[in-house]
Amino acid sequence: MVSYSSVLTAISKFDDFSRDLCVQALLDIMDMFCDRLSCHGKAEECIGLCRALLSALHWLLRCTAASAERLREGLEAGTPAAGEKQLAMCLQRLEKTLSSTKNRALLHIAKLEEASSWTAIEHSLLKLGEILANLSNPQLRSQAEQCGTLIRSIPTMLSVHAEQMHKTGFPTVHAVILLEGTMNLTGETQSLVEQLTMVKRMQHIPTPLFVLEIWKACFVGLIESPEGTEELKWTAFTFLKIPQVLVKLKKYSHGDKDFTEDVNCAFEFLLKLTPLLDKADQRCNCDCTNFLLQECGKQGLLSEASVNNLMAKRKADREHAPQQKSGENANIQPNIQLILRAEPTVTNILKCSSGLDFLSCPQTMDADHSKSPEGLLGVLGHMLSGKSLDLLLAAAAATGKLKSFARKFINLNEFTTYGSEESTKPASVRALLFDISFLMLCHVAQTYGSEVILSESRTGAEVPFFETWMQTCMPEEGKILNPDHPCFRPDSTKVESLVALLNNSSEMKLVQMKWHEACLSISAAILEILNAWENGVLAFESIQKITDNIKGKVCSLAVCAVAWLVAHVRMLGLDEREKSLQMIRQLAGPLFSENTLQFYNERVVIMNSILERMCADVLQQTATQIKFPSTGVDTMPY
Repeated sequence: MVSYSSVLTAISKFDDFSRDLCVQALLDIMDMFCDRLSCHGKAEECIGLCRALLSALHWLLRCTAASAERLREGLEAGTPAAGEKQLAMCLQRLEKTLSSTKNRALLHIAKLEEASSWTAIEHSLLKLGEILANLSNPQLRSQAEQCGTLIRSIPTMLSVHAEQMHKTGFPTVHAVILLEGTMNLTGETQSLVEQLTMVKRMQHIPTPLFVLEIWKACFVGLIESPEGTEELKWTAFTFLKIPQVLVKLKKYSHGDKDFTEDVNCAFEFLLKLTPLLDKADQRCNCDCTNFLLQECGKQGLLSEASVNNLMAKRKADREHAPQQKSGENANIQPNIQLILRAEPTVTNILKCSSGLDFLSCPQTMDADHSKSPEGLLGVLGHMLSGKSLDLLLAAAAATGKLKSFARKFINLNEFTTYGSEESTKPASVRALLFDISFLMLCHVAQTYGSEVILSESRTGAEVPFFETWMQTCMPEEGKILNPDHPCFRPDSTKVESLVALLNNSSEMKLVQMKWHEACLSISAAILEILNAWENGVLAFESIQKITDNIKGKVCSLAVCAVAWLVAHVRMLGLDEREKSLQMIRQLAGPLFSENTLQFYNERVVIMNSILERMCADVLQQTATQIKFPSTGVDTMPY
């Protein structure tokens, strides 16, 4: 019938504290509902309840001060009993009201709404402290001090006490980080920042715990990630992307100094999770925390003193950790170190068009490629070796540069599709530049998604060859291709000349070769060759010679051929698939010949990685096994 806020407001207007029975009756009424306050209706009524509770708190403090004053006067007059009983009642109601976290939260809202009323509360609290300072009853004095502590804690109640931090986990933050690190390394940093900020606000997570949960999730991701590309992605996410995320989160915080202290506090608690850090160090073969602290120091998230202090603590803990390095991996550079080195290399490679040293290239990839094709080929050859390409791609993805990175190689690929009036050597360099850029772009599309490759749609702008081929001819997860689609049926005269070249020549022609036309014609050529083989016109030895020609000079032709074969096999019955699958086997194996072009071993490794992913679905459906070997010759180290 009557709202709690109207009752509290009515009580707070009574100020004749000399009338003991009236005061006690009002305290009894408060006792009936102060631990279960609620309201129904509009938002204004909710705010009204907060304000009414703040008024009631002020009234309780004044009532307590008046009771304490009467007790002091009673002690002086020798009649303390009455005053002591009323003071005990006031403190009991005060304690009961403040012991509820919900009530303190309502008071916190009221404080934000009514700054002047909160100032009056602070003055009443000071006055009460002065009156109770000389109180002889230790129990009442202790109870009063406890109530004072609870009131003083209200402005800071959204931050969690340090001793409670290690007991609190926030699985939503953990889930967001793990999902982003696993599925969305190329995603915009700003969208991740906004997601995390929303979770932080909705769950009222204190900043130190929030940052701690982010680091915990990153370390779990590092430990659990499969070896290879996924491990590199997680390393880049943790050591490159997350520091950038925290830099943006810092802008949302109230003050730089506060955020730096919160990050420091988060690391202090992270250092207590010794088993997690030891496991991460063992997996990554280095001191992960050390690298992370250095990155945070560089980004201005930690002061130099904090970095040194935290490093010293972790170093002391590591002395008691299990031995990380064994004899066989002691000389292997940790992925973290390589990723951190790859990040500035990405920036420089975008400017680089010649010379083997990424870090001192005088020209840019935007320059005229015809001026220094051999120097550029040397750079690209080094990029293909070992895990260099995956390191660079992971670093580019984590720092938002992957689309620009891919765009440079699309431009290069487009530039090298055709060359007029060229001799043998420039023709072979052009073929290699086309092949390497094509293979790199396929690898990027398979690893990070084709949307990274696609350019912004512009009316009237010509679509580059690779984009056209990728959208229409490249098998991807969830994309079913029609082997009879017009994209696989180019000009018949070009197909006939390509079939003749593959069947009659001892090796693939390079001079004035239009590589984009060859890639688009190879599918129809393969269909002609397959039909001839199935009808007994060509023997298996001829098929071997043809597949050797396809993969002998440029691996991209083999990739385009297998792309069509995968679509073709899907449409065949079980008993019709043997020769198509046999042809995929022939195209997948490396060619052992002295007549191959430069960087052949490196190119075959990446080609087989692309073919294996292309064929995964169809091989599973047909219960077929095909080995996609990497060549036995070692590639160049990073």
